[in-house]
Amino acid sequence: MSQYKNCSSTEQLHFSTLAIHAGQDADPSTGALITPIFQTATFVQDELGVNKGYQYARTHNPTRTALEECLAALEGGKYGLACASGLAAAYTVTNLLKAGDHVIVGEDVYGGVYRLFEQVLTKYNLKFTYVNARNTEEVEQAITPDTKLVWLETPTNPLLRLADLRAIAKITKANDLILVVDNTFATPYFQKPLSLGADIVVHSTTKYLNGHSDVIGGAIVTSNDALYEQLQFHNNAVGAVPGPFDCFLILRGLKTLALRMREHEKNARAIAEYLEGHPGIETVYYPGLPSHPQFDLAKSQMTGFGGMVSCVVKGGLEAAKDVVNNTKLFQLAESLGGVKSLICHPATMTHKPIPKEVREHCGIVDGLIRISTGIEDAADLIADLERVLPRTAKAQPVAACAVASK
Repeated sequence: MSQYKNCSSTEQLHFSTLAIHAGQDADPSTGALITPIFQTATFVQDELGVNKGYQYARTHNPTRTALEECLAALEGGKYGLACASGLAAAYTVTNLLKAGDHVIVGEDVYGGVYRLFEQVLTKYNLKFTYVNARNTEEVEQAITPDTKLVWLETPTNPLLRLADLRAIAKITKANDLILVVDNTFATPYFQKPLSLGADIVVHSTTKYLNGHSDVIGGAIVTSNDALYEQLQFHNNAVGAVPGPFDCFLILRGLKTLALRMREHEKNARAIAEYLEGHPGIETVYYPGLPSHPQFDLAKSQMTGFGGMVSCVVKGGLEAAKDVVNNTKLFQLAESLGGVKSLICHPATMTHKPIPKEVREHCGIVDGLIRISTGIEDAADLIADLERVLPRTAKAQPVAACAVASK
């Protein structure tokens, strides 16, 4: 057992309090306020078969345990597992499957997940069917006798489309399937998939949970005892676990998650509204816009709309290149969710592993750019875009709009 216990009655505490206290009591040996970095590979045993809850750091580490308990508390789950990356988390989950099993996947999935599924796991005779998860009936119709798991992103990367988690959870439960939801974009601050019927939640903790673009990590959260036992076994057996310093950095980031997500969302709304009125933009993707076709669904299963905005620039690839190559505040880079704003071109960066015809079928066209809004001043970010976006007529920047508190 961990020396870092979830503080008493955590279910009664609010999100910001949990992020700071859950799993993070003062170190009992020294009184250190902040969870120490236990930079050790092994732990001395009191005698044969007797230890203080730790034997080998691949299996457990006190810094990692504190992170896992905090992540579970924030997602409203019973168990958390920290992984070396978001893809390590995804791979650990797929180890629940065996050769011949079938997985239903939301079609506009992150490129790295698509690569893992199609170029690695198919070699072990796992089968994948990609569906439009906005259409609940399409998910249900894809079920076969071999189907064991449904994998969803909501909102999706990069098109910010939603899946109706309550409706799909009814289908998966009726068919004894495992429902896995990637909650990286929304974070548990804005969405809790377990409460909507998911069995497993995964994260790239590299993104918003860490929030400072200085660590790679992943996470798995569940409340299912049997699934946790299997996931813990595979996490240890495969060994794709984070080091204690990485866990320390993610714990540091979680403490300000609520504050950052409010600022990310405020800036994203302002930018989305600005882009929606810009003559050089064909389409804007942001679930917080009333024009988003799933705006009502977003309001029903999320408490906020997040910090990601995507849009299609008129003029295709060359116009998109001009934008991403010439911004000053928006840094051209992969990844997302940090305090600094980032911009990227999914077709040639994050989603390049997906074949062009598949990308374009999903809507990831050459003119699409993805924006991760940081926590800079919204007016400065809009001015940066105003300077580089193509235009045919003058459009006035939209003032940053206020966002109601969560």
